[in-house]
Amino acid sequence: MRYPLAASMLALALLAGCSSTPMSSDQGASVEDRTAGAGTIPTVRPDQPQGAGLAALRDPNNILSKRAIMFDYDSFTIRGQYMPLIEAHGRFLAANPQMKMLIQGSADERGSREYNLALGQKRSDAVKKALMLLGAKEGQIESVSLGEEKPQCTERTEACYAENRRGEMLYAGEF
Repeated sequence: MRYPLAASMLALALLAGCSSTPMSSDQGASVEDRTAGAGTIPTVRPDQPQGAGLAALRDPNNILSKRAIMFDYDSFTIRGQYMPLIEAHGRFLAANPQMKMLIQGSADERGSREYNLALGQKRSDAVKKALMLLGAKEGQIESVSLGEEKPQCTERTEACYAENRRGEMLYAGEF
């Protein structure tokens, strides 16, 4: 079970490394305009997010409004379909170093309480590691396990169990 996670993390690292755009040699450095009336310097407040901003976190049309990573049964490997979501949140955290995130790992009710707490922790840690590979800092992210304690669905069906196998990303002010 450890090898699929390692392979996923390696693939994520390779994708992250390939995403930058190299500078060509004919591009020069930008020049600051210091003439009178050249414009005002924008005020940057350290407590306000930069980049996509808080509005993107709440805009249902923006990928940043999506916060749940769903997992397969008895697994803490992040599925490929969730990589764009992980990448978006990783880049947002890297661009906004003042932002904090809590990742809550959960499991369905099957298995012992101790097993589900451990599995929930592995799930939240997997999401944290993926975000850090994309530029988020360790101090920005806390990962915790809820085990089976806060289910999204309480029916005893496979569809319901699938809803409870998740890692949820919450930003400061949401937890």
